[in-house]
Amino acid sequence: MNFSKNVINWYSDNKRDLPWRHTIKPYYIWLSEIILQQTQVKQGLPYYESFVKAFPTVFDLAESEEQNVLKLWQGLGYYSRARNLHYTAKYIVKELDGIFPNTYKEIIKLKGIGDYTASAIASIAFGEVAAVVDGNVYRVLSRFYGIDTPINTTKGIKEFKALATELIDQKQPALFNQAIMEFGAQQCKPKNPYCILCPLQSGCVAFQKNKISELPVKLKKLKVKKRYFNYLVIIDSDRNTIIEKRIQKGIWQNLYQFPLIETEKSITISEFKLLASENEFLKHLNFEFNLFNETDIVHKLSHQHLYTKFWIIEVNSLPRKGISPNSIKDYPVPALINEFLSKFKF
Repeated sequence: MNFSKNVINWYSDNKRDLPWRHTIKPYYIWLSEIILQQTQVKQGLPYYESFVKAFPTVFDLAESEEQNVLKLWQGLGYYSRARNLHYTAKYIVKELDGIFPNTYKEIIKLKGIGDYTASAIASIAFGEVAAVVDGNVYRVLSRFYGIDTPINTTKGIKEFKALATELIDQKQPALFNQAIMEFGAQQCKPKNPYCILCPLQSGCVAFQKNKISELPVKLKKLKVKKRYFNYLVIIDSDRNTIIEKRIQKGIWQNLYQFPLIETEKSITISEFKLLASENEFLKHLNFEFNLFNETDIVHKLSHQHLYTKFWIIEVNSLPRKGISPNSIKDYPVPALINEFLSKFKF
């Protein structure tokens, strides 16, 4: 069986009509690939369209304020992607005169770009024979060839990259890369793949050995960390409030939030009173408060779960300069905060 030919033939009949497939301009390919990292197409597509509209060229993206980029990215998660995207746009404009590098070796040097993204851009935009290996490709190759090497190990990464490089169509690298990724996304899906109608069925080891659900193999992730967030929604008599920028590294860097107190466990109202009496920010305030949500709101991230309470703090005057509730919409905030804002009425 000619693996590459079958996958390409399937793609020609089944590919989705997506805007980044109508161009070979590296800026648009790069933009789509960064947005689609750890994001499904149906979720990423509106963001891609919004970014293209707001920043039609790399110069437009480079000239924008980071806050505007983060605001447009709001809700997509993994915000380091947006920060790196903006940084790299400025680098391309300032250091490379706005000209995108045209080889894998040069593209992978850019901030926020790894092997997969560099391979995708190099092959799709410039026709370089550089095999892509993403989650879809891992799944297709591991099942078809019956490979049980864990995909999140150094050995697995090298093994699958070598196999993809061996299989790529030398004359049509862009077509093959897009075909195998689409095949994994649409045909050889994680759950309930269309094996009965699969053009690779006769040569698929996983299908023959009934191991579809067992492949690919991935080592267990690190234990998920639990964190307990207490947001202080401070409101004065004019309904103004306070937000602050998360400047420390980690989740949501450079996004905005209400003042935060992190505790070792979920706290009760009586425990909050004690905490307030000892907290440098609150102990000098004369305030009344109530709890917005008695049950913790659980916000799940890849490696940590946030158990969150929103404490509504009413004061006569704010301890520092605040903003009107209507102004909050102009600031990029985490999805957790945005969800609260959609429910709470100032």
